[in-house]
Parts: sequence; C-alpha cells; structure tokens
Amino acid sequence: MLTPCGNEELLEREETRRSRYALFRVEVVGSNPAGPTTRRTDPTKARIFKTLWELRKRGQSEDTLRAKDHRLRFLAKHTNLDDPEAVKGYIANQARWSNAYKQGVAYAYNSYVKANDLRWTLPHFRIEDKLPRIPTEEKINQVIVRARGKYVLVFSILRDTGMRPIELERTRTRDIDLERGVITVRTAKGGAARNVQVRRQTLALLKEYVGKHSFRLDDQPFPKRRKMTGRWVRLRNTVAAKLMDPAFRTIRLYDLRHFAATMAYHKTRDILHTQRMLGHRNLKSTLRYVQLINFEDDDFTSAVAKTVQETRQLIEAGFEYVTEMNRIKIFRKRK
Repeated sequence: MLTPCGNEELLEREETRRSRYALFRVEVVGSNPAGPTTRRTDPTKARIFKTLWELRKRGQSEDTLRAKDHRLRFLAKHTNLDDPEAVKGYIANQARWSNAYKQGVAYAYNSYVKANDLRWTLPHFRIEDKLPRIPTEEKINQVIVRARGKYVLVFSILRDTGMRPIELERTRTRDIDLERGVITVRTAKGGAARNVQVRRQTLALLKEYVGKHSFRLDDQPFPKRRKMTGRWVRLRNTVAAKLMDPAFRTIRLYDLRHFAATMAYHKTRDILHTQRMLGHRNLKSTLRYVQLINFEDDDFTSAVAKTVQETRQLIEAGFEYVTEMNRIKIFRKRK
C-alpha cells in the first residue's frame, strides 16, 4: 500500500477512482451472465452499450473501448447511427478530420454495424505515411527541467527508453530493477516484451522516487497516460511562450519515443537493436527511423577527454566517441 503522499497524488488517485469505466458497471440477472441489463432507456445508447459489451467480451482493451465509445457517441449526436449510408456520408464530409482519423471513426462504427446486425461497406481512406518530426534533445530537456516532482522522472524515462506512455502507466513495481536501471516493459499495441535501460541520472531519480513510497510489487507507481500527456502539453506550451518559440508547441509526448528510437539507431547503426528496444514485431515499423538519420555537423556539440575519468563522464552524459588526436579523445553529442 502507498504511504501518505502529497495533495497532487491524492487528487490523481481520487480522480482515477471516480473515472473508472462506469459504462461496464452492469447488473447481471438470471442465470445468463453474458446478458447484462441496464437502466438506459435511450435505444441508441443501449445499442452503443451492446457494441462495447461485445467488444469487451472479445478482449479489447479499456483504452480501445473508451476511444470507440467516444467516437460512437459523437456520431450519434450528429447523425443517425442506424442509417449506415448517412454515417458514411457524415464521416467523408468532415473536412477538418485527417484521413487517418476518419478511418478510425469508420472502424468504430464498423463495430457498431456488426454488433447490431446492420449492413454497410467499410470505407477505406487513403492515409499518407508521414515521417515524425524529431525534436532535439536540447528542446526536450528544456521542457523536462520545468517539470516538478515525479514528472521529471516520468519524462526522463520516456526520453531514455522510448517506452510508450501507456507502457509506462502499466509498469508495476516488480518490473523495475533498481540495481541495473532496467525496466521490463509490459507491451502495448501488440508489441514484443522487452527490457529497456535508463540513464544514470534517471536511475538516481527513480531510486529516490521508489524509496519515498512503500509500493507493493503489483502497484503501478506511475501516472495515467492522460495525466502524463496533459502535464507535458502544459509544460511545453509554457516554454514556447516564455522563449517565444512556437516550435515547442509541436513536440508531442509521443515524440520522446521517436527521439529515443532515432538516437538508438544513430548511435548503434543496428536496426535489429532498435527494433528490440521499441518492441516492434514488424521490422518495417522500425525502418522508418533509418530515413530520419541525416544530421548535419552543426547539430552536434563536441567535447574532449584526456583521462579515463573524463572519458567515463562523457560517455555517461550521452557523448559518443569520434576519433583521437594528439592522445586526446574527441566526443560528440547531438544538440
């Protein structure tokens, strides 16, 4: 059990308790536990509920169910869910939606169609493959240093390891090896299980954080993904305003994963290592990061080391060895 903590953590815990997926607090009657009953009287809401119930029985995750619930309820406010052609036309005519988002909404409605014995042809929208924009480490760190409490640790772990925010949320205390600085990842999105390592400075923060709390082995010590994202957006916007640099507003929390992947491949030139680090089952998902390696000389800062101790300090700070001149080792690190 957690020990007493600050007001911020207490508020987060209370909000999480209240916001549990109330949609599935159903009352089971009779001898058929597969047939839930609800007090809902709105036929559309009942059919949405039926759709999500069927998906839940098939093992879809709570995050997937929440997303589909949100999209179906949005469609229900603007069109007739029981008229597939009307729904198809409404989705297609949303000029402000990207094709990727249209496809996601179409998939959500497709689940509704199947669960309620309707008929339609699932539309397919052409989705352009866009390479992610990789922020510099300098910009990422400028945001992280403005964080407070556990969020300095959270963002540092995501930067170091390339974990998805949902994977960090699902991490349990038993998955953390404080001796080696290794986290065993409970994968998401059908990825492969893996071990990832944090930097020395991040490990010190992690030890301090775990040491302040009496986490049980099965406790999840990190915030919910939505909390992480919300905090990141506020921080990056604050930095953008203070530095008068709108580029900070384009840095998403998920871009820390892209940054970690790009740096891993840049340092090792080993695409299989990068694939394992990210937990990709398909190598094609990893190959996109090869296209992002095109750094110019002015993207780096250099440093020199004359002794073993200086060499170790530079390596631990993320510098990579380049060459040696006059018995002085030269290192560089991306800005």
